[in-house]
Amino acid sequence: MAMSPLTKKAPLTGAFFFFLILSFSLHAACPVPRNLPTYQVRKVVDGDTLRLVDGRSVRLIGLNAPELARKGRSAEPYATTARQRLAGLVQASGGRVALRLGRESKDRYGRTLAHLYDNRGRNLEELLLADGLAFRIAIAPNAALNNCHAAAERSARRAGRGLWRHAPQQTPWQLRRGGFALVQGRVARVERNRGGIWLELEGPLVLRVDLRHLRQFDVAALQQLVGRRVEARGWVIDRARNGGVNTKVSRWMLPLTHNGMLEVIR
Repeated sequence: MAMSPLTKKAPLTGAFFFFLILSFSLHAACPVPRNLPTYQVRKVVDGDTLRLVDGRSVRLIGLNAPELARKGRSAEPYATTARQRLAGLVQASGGRVALRLGRESKDRYGRTLAHLYDNRGRNLEELLLADGLAFRIAIAPNAALNNCHAAAERSARRAGRGLWRHAPQQTPWQLRRGGFALVQGRVARVERNRGGIWLELEGPLVLRVDLRHLRQFDVAALQQLVGRRVEARGWVIDRARNGGVNTKVSRWMLPLTHNGMLEVIR
């Protein structure tokens, strides 16, 4: 089985990469933890967020669903379908879900970060990913289910389900705003400094691995990526938003915190 050049232990995750022939030929279900507490759901907010009767907002770990219409922006493709699918799964579970909290249990908005399970022990993120209604995302330290989530997404990608019906990948030149993106491009330059490792792609995008997250990667392999074509996923930051950016560096930056956010295509 081919191994990732970015990590010494985890296999690469992707839909069609030529070196992945056997590693995820079968969809391996996410492990079912025992004795998790269950909670009543009050409302499904969107495809990756719900609100419990106890007042907590819960953000599902391991995926990012399309955004619903808000602040003058129209809904992204499959946003309504993702919310409806999550609502249907919750309803079929009697309106109750089990929560497995992440190692980091809160996000910057105060939402609870958790993996969700229905009354049959199925992981809800896995089901949404398998339906092609969300993108997998692995953010350290909450990446315990990354492998099974990757397998679920891969099955949807291969079958062209949901978001994968039309290629959602962008090139660096196609970026127009900050936010979640799936980007493919060729690495033009790699630099290591006191801030971490910077991978400049051909075009106005740089990928950054902060010093505190370097342990998630094979650093030597990162430094050998010049000329390789990669796929990165995560939240793109517009570096020009607050008064401009040095023209010698890329306008867009995508921080990487886990090796599951970066894959080598060829």
